[in-house]
Amino acid sequence: MFSMTGNLVHFAKTALKRGWILRALPPANRFAPKFGAQADKRTNHKGEETLKVLRTLGVITAGLMALSAATAAQAETRVTLKSAKAASSYYQMAAQFAEAMKTGTDGAVIVTVEESQGSVQNVMEAMVRPGNYVFTSPPGLVGLAQAGKGPFEGRPTEKFEAVRALFPIPSLTMHFVMRSDSGATDFAGLEGKTILLGKGSFGAKEGEKYLDLFGLGGKVELADAELSNAVAALKNGQIDGFVTAGSWPAPNVIEAAAGTDVNVLSLSDDQLALTKRDKTVIPAGTYNGQDKDITTASLSVVAFATTQMDDDTAYQLTKTFWEQKAKMGESSSWWNGVAPDMLGNINGKIHPGALRYYAEAGFPVRDDQR
Repeated sequence: MFSMTGNLVHFAKTALKRGWILRALPPANRFAPKFGAQADKRTNHKGEETLKVLRTLGVITAGLMALSAATAAQAETRVTLKSAKAASSYYQMAAQFAEAMKTGTDGAVIVTVEESQGSVQNVMEAMVRPGNYVFTSPPGLVGLAQAGKGPFEGRPTEKFEAVRALFPIPSLTMHFVMRSDSGATDFAGLEGKTILLGKGSFGAKEGEKYLDLFGLGGKVELADAELSNAVAALKNGQIDGFVTAGSWPAPNVIEAAAGTDVNVLSLSDDQLALTKRDKTVIPAGTYNGQDKDITTASLSVVAFATTQMDDDTAYQLTKTFWEQKAKMGESSSWWNGVAPDMLGNINGKIHPGALRYYAEAGFPVRDDQR
């Protein structure tokens, strides 16, 4: 369509330059003697006819250009991605995904990122948001919504039955970071130590829960400070360690390990079972001085849509995500921790369009996810 418009504009310019428009005028006007009032009249007539032709060409060109723009807009698939608070790492991930989707589809899919106050809001809006609505959430929260439990009690559960998974994104991974000179190399060694959990965050709540589960409740001194102060407090010896949750490699753990010798504790199989969370292995060498793998617990996070999204759009989103993941990982290493086996952490149904891609790619999918 754009080339048709361009050709028409080119024709108009060429016509003016070479005088083709004049040859379209009546023969009497072209060959009559050019003198006196008669010549002036015929010249004026030629000018009027030329203007009429130019105006017609202008109207046609403008119409074609408007039609082209409308056609292009209709060709774009627009998706809304409900993410997290603007200052969070998950909002950054959403922005990176939106850019990767635009690049990977040559602009055919445009993702608009919306800020959110958290996963509960994201799931709630799945009840009422139409069409291509994508949101991020732990799978367990979607399960609560579909069962009408927790924050979703009293809500119409049938509205949540339409939620379908697309692909995993970086998990909320627990890090128990200890100064090496504290002597703590396992959880038993935390007794009597000063630990900073922070306040109100997922990591703070999860960390306190783990201390109770592992028999350390009341045996650890909890520092009264925000997590933002953890690295400085660790380096100057005010605390023995801190707990943080985030996608790995976690920026605050990188910062702590860069200037201080630290140990990031691993969970045993029994401890991991007590947490009822997913198992995550952080490879050796992820952090400065880390010479072996770290086994820890994590809360999986997944990108979801609903059945209102057509299969082709779900397929395109899923396919492009996996194809662009390595490139995203070049600038933000948290994407490198996402692997196909993380599909196993999805408890619930996967969108048929996403399933089509996973069948093509040979990714593992359980029967209960279909």
